Amino acid sequence: MAKVKLREKAYESFTENLMAANIQPGQFVSQRELTELMKMPLGAIRELIPRLEADGLIETVPQRGMQIANVDLKLVRNAFQLRIILEKAAAVHFTEAASDTQIEELAAAHESVLERAKKKVDTRLLDEAQRADWRLHDSIIESLDNEIITNIYRVNSVKIRLIRLERVLLTPSVLLPAMREHLLIIEAMRARNTQEVVQALENHLSSALRRVMGV
Repeated sequence: MAKVKLREKAYESFTENLMAANIQPGQFVSQRELTELMKMPLGAIRELIPRLEADGLIETVPQRGMQIANVDLKLVRNAFQLRIILEKAAAVHFTEAASDTQIEELAAAHESVLERAKKKVDTRLLDEAQRADWRLHDSIIESLDNEIITNIYRVNSVKIRLIRLERVLLTPSVLLPAMREHLLIIEAMRARNTQEVVQALENHLSSALRRVMGV
């Protein structure tokens, strides 16, 4: 159990460093550099590498070492395609199974961000908006209570967040429209209208993809 926990800790540390931009897309790193960055033993890093390769987060390049995943058109297309497939199916289940309290909590978080944005948009509010953003999407997937889907989605979420770090600057013009798109999804959830939920979600994810692509 201790060994399993160490592996999980190593994986979390890697993704946290990735999200903090301590490791850059396309960067070459050595096992020794990862041990220093993540403050983990070399053995844990060696056990971590096959999982990162399987998840598509690193690639071993002959004679050059390990390369962090590049954010290219193929990664963007594949990650968003998988996200749309998983979230649309899960959104139907969430709409039917979620309690009124769950839905109202999601609504309140988004409404609070938009209300405060009328006065001032600062880094703190943008961070809160980002948390509300991911809370909605994560809640939709977690409602399925399916470990296989959750694990697949979690890995894909790392790629989505990596894409955003590389291609989308976190600004009010980017995040606040997403909050409004979320509220359209939540309003359809309140009405328990699965067809409208799926359509609103598809519109939102398509908009997110266009923002990433800069079109």
